[in-house]
Amino acid sequence: MSSVEPTVLVVEDETAIRDMIAFALDRAGMQVQLAGDAQEALVSINKKRPDIILMDWMMPGVSGIELTRRLRREPYTEDIPIIMLTARVSEDDKVSGLEAGTDDYVIKPFSPRELLARIRAVMRRSTPADNNGQINAEGLVLDTISRRVSHQGEPIHVGPTEYRLLEFFMSHAGRAYSRGQLLDHVWSANTYLEERTVDVHIRRLRKALEPARISHYLQTVRGHGYRFLAEPRTAAK
Repeated sequence: MSSVEPTVLVVEDETAIRDMIAFALDRAGMQVQLAGDAQEALVSINKKRPDIILMDWMMPGVSGIELTRRLRREPYTEDIPIIMLTARVSEDDKVSGLEAGTDDYVIKPFSPRELLARIRAVMRRSTPADNNGQINAEGLVLDTISRRVSHQGEPIHVGPTEYRLLEFFMSHAGRAYSRGQLLDHVWSANTYLEERTVDVHIRRLRKALEPARISHYLQTVRGHGYRFLAEPRTAAK
């Protein structure tokens, strides 16, 4: 991660919580933008695009989940990492949030220390390549310069489309994407392709990863699409 701290948009309707978060982030050297609801958040984003958003789940009017879905549909905001602040802890709630496009959760009540750690972890996942152009996810290394893939030093041979798909997944680990979203990102919104094209290339990519016993890194999100589970980290130099 860069030494430059991120700009964080805090979307929280409770003033006391919003002020507490702002104080903690400011002390950590981060730039802070504040919003009390979805409308204020959109105005703030249009003025200055944040590096990451802390989003309260329960807000009056438009909920955090609804706002997240809206941001994921817009090219200007679709790649901004979003951490959901919530007291909801059921598995169904977590799945709903992930499918809407959130990157992580912080369960209320939380400590400033935990919040800062989550922000920095999500930022590392969102900008995973090191100075040598490598993305390392638990031994799986993708070299964006040579366009080669390896696992624990052993080469993995993937086709050009599977490479682009893997690079996208490793750069957005943990976030669930629909087949339509993957077509837009990986195939440049080619309207002549059907969504089942994604399934074909997912199968090919899993087959390429099978010899290394890491095909499980690509997880099917039932009724939605796919996500990559292994967390990228800076490759060893």
